[in-house]
Amino acid sequence: MKIPQDLKYTKDHEWVKIEGDVATVGITDFAQGELGDIVYVEVETVDETLDREEVFGTVEAVKTVSDLFSPLSGEIIEFNESLEDEPEKVNTDPYGDGWMVKIRFTEAAEVNDLLSAEDYTKVVEG
Repeated sequence: MKIPQDLKYTKDHEWVKIEGDVATVGITDFAQGELGDIVYVEVETVDETLDREEVFGTVEAVKTVSDLFSPLSGEIIEFNESLEDEPEKVNTDPYGDGWMVKIRFTEAAEVNDLLSAEDYTKVVEG
């Protein structure tokens, strides 16, 4: 299980890459492993402004559907449209080509509430 040190994380098993005022978001290697083969990613919130922890989409695996929660307040500015045809990218490259959305966040202080790689490791290992 990979947990890149340069990313931030949530207790909901999402990773966040901060670049200026834009956060790229996806699900972690742990999450994709728990879900199994991902068959569909749905995000219908592009151009919407969401509060932190509001649902921005869903990820559907063979056995289950899981909500995706916004890790930061802000506007969903982009969806990784390649996932429409190749949702399995979330399984094969969760921290790269399997990213899900980009958020222009509005509350910089919320970034401090995200977990470090070390803290996320503790969540996963219980």
